[in-house]
Amino acid sequence: MNLTYTTGTLSDAQQLSILGLQSYGVFEKTLGDEWQTMKSNMQDLHALQELINKAQTFICKDGESIVGMIFLVPSGNPTNIYRADQCYIRKLGVHPKYNGKGIASNLVDMCITAAKANGEHTIALHTSEFMDAARHIYEKIGFSIEKEIDPIFGKRYWLYTLTL
Repeated sequence: MNLTYTTGTLSDAQQLSILGLQSYGVFEKTLGDEWQTMKSNMQDLHALQELINKAQTFICKDGESIVGMIFLVPSGNPTNIYRADQCYIRKLGVHPKYNGKGIASNLVDMCITAAKANGEHTIALHTSEFMDAARHIYEKIGFSIEKEIDPIFGKRYWLYTLTL
């Protein structure tokens, strides 16, 4: 195993889409019928390309294969979840075969480092009741729950923030 960390580009979109399906596919049974919606979202290459264009994309590779990904969206891109003064993390994903190797923590650290370098003050993310490993990583790094947000895919979700 030869893990390297770098930035991703539009040319990685297809591999990132596949990785999204692989990493989030572990939730298929948990989500039941809602899995089809999440799967469709993961397969939307146009939406993924838009995300790559507006976010900093960080990836972990094993040789030429992308095995981890994360996106850091700069502040000034508010949504119904995130305020305009928050940068935020989207779509952290690690190939299931690589779980437990510190990839997710390293990718989150890369986002925090980049956010600080960009002059951001708060970094945010949202995660769900069924994403136990992710919540553990975020809380260990220092993120805390700001509030519960409206359910997504019929599940409880929370907005986490970290003051930089």
